[in-house]
Amino acid sequence: MRVALFITCFNDTLFPGTGKAVIALLERLGHTVEFPQEQTCCGQMHFNTGYRPEALPMVRRFAEVFAGYDAVVTPSASCAAMVRDHHRTVASQYGDTPLREAVARAVPTVYELSEFLVDVLDVTDVGAHFPHRVTYHPTCHALRMLRVADRPPRLLRAVKGIDLVELPEAESCCGFGGTFALKNPEVSTAMLTDKVRHVLSTGAEFLCAGDNSCLLHVGGALSRLRTGVATIHLAEILASTEGNAR
Repeated sequence: MRVALFITCFNDTLFPGTGKAVIALLERLGHTVEFPQEQTCCGQMHFNTGYRPEALPMVRRFAEVFAGYDAVVTPSASCAAMVRDHHRTVASQYGDTPLREAVARAVPTVYELSEFLVDVLDVTDVGAHFPHRVTYHPTCHALRMLRVADRPPRLLRAVKGIDLVELPEAESCCGFGGTFALKNPEVSTAMLTDKVRHVLSTGAEFLCAGDNSCLLHVGGALSRLRTGVATIHLAEILASTEGNAR
């Protein structure tokens, strides 16, 4: 199987360790992972804020860069959802026939990390070891668009040494929503306050999620309040082993 990592621009810029964790994890499972350096943004920010024609070059670039791969794996449910749900829309409305055909070939190969592990590789125990108390937040795109909410908990429950505790009202949004947090700061902050309260009620050392954008949002509040609760991407827990766990 020819596998590529779509790290996303957000992770590449702010959380490169997550991409490294994905590669370490998949290589441990016996797969060689390629990293096409020509990859750029998926166009989600443009599409979601109404600049849909401006997203066309990014849709075209994605289809070109990831052509020919059997699987394109990304540690971001929101970017996976953008590609799977909206690249065809952009190509159909603003592209030409060759682009529509290229997008139609590329889109079915895109998988969010937990989805790829459970549904494609048919594995839940990846040999991870993480001896900490962890609570998991299912991000909105994983929950409502990709519908893979059960995959991360299944993977986390198989991690050796982990104390996985349920997050109250886990399915509530954290309030980030990309540009939503910028355009509606008061509502976003209210939602964030609720999420932080629920996280703290678990007594967890780590808040885990499959999207670093949500972890950045919640983690900022946890840090400013000096709660001592750290955030960690799912990939980093799954990549941890007994010799290198935090």
